[in-house]
Amino acid sequence: MKSLLKRMSKRAHIITPINAPFPTLRGADIGAAFAGNRHGGDFYDSFRVNAERILFGLLDVAGPRGSNLNIFSMAKKVFRDAGEQLLEPLGSNEPDALIELCLRLNRAILEAACMAHSCPAFVGCYNEDLGTVCYFNAGHTPGLVRHSSDTSVLGATGLPLGLFSHTTTDARIVALETDAALVLVSKGVVEVSRKGEEFGLNRVDEVLQAHRNGGAQNLCSSVLHAAQHFSSSRIHDDLTSLALIRTKN
Repeated sequence: MKSLLKRMSKRAHIITPINAPFPTLRGADIGAAFAGNRHGGDFYDSFRVNAERILFGLLDVAGPRGSNLNIFSMAKKVFRDAGEQLLEPLGSNEPDALIELCLRLNRAILEAACMAHSCPAFVGCYNEDLGTVCYFNAGHTPGLVRHSSDTSVLGATGLPLGLFSHTTTDARIVALETDAALVLVSKGVVEVSRKGEEFGLNRVDEVLQAHRNGGAQNLCSSVLHAAQHFSSSRIHDDLTSLALIRTKN
């Protein structure tokens, strides 16, 4: 990890914090960042659905960004409209709501694309009162959760969206203790390569373990800086990271 940080100090890469209107959380912090030019299909969003729940997501629509604008528009509309409808009622069951949201997103992507169109997606609902994240991972790069003593890998719970009309998924729950951090990265981050070796998820975890101070946006920037500096040959585009940190109350 020290050698990685040393290489990071030698070159400056442009990391852009995402100044989207992410919600202010009670006892937690959420943020995102991207690196390079946005040629591909990374889509990210987060908003408050009620007094205790925040919905967030990172989607990777296959293909060039310019040719997928209708899919982006439809996915964002369904993400927000259906997310609020399903999760706003305080008595709603989070796993059931996330599974239904997955089904609706899948149908929307298929309809917008008019054909099968792969869209890996990670969508989570953070419950401020409980300190838990209910999530589904539809063929997306695994999420990582740093606990006090180990790391949880939030692997796929189903196939990517946009492939089959009757796709199914599971929704799972992970608890975040105080100072725990969840980080998501796009496929482009783990696929950054140097001499045939990929940056990989293990190096994302190294940055996650080393980042003990600063907010969620700083964590995202640290991950992307590490990925960019891992490759000494060129600056990579379409690198996105989203993080959620549970802070001390």
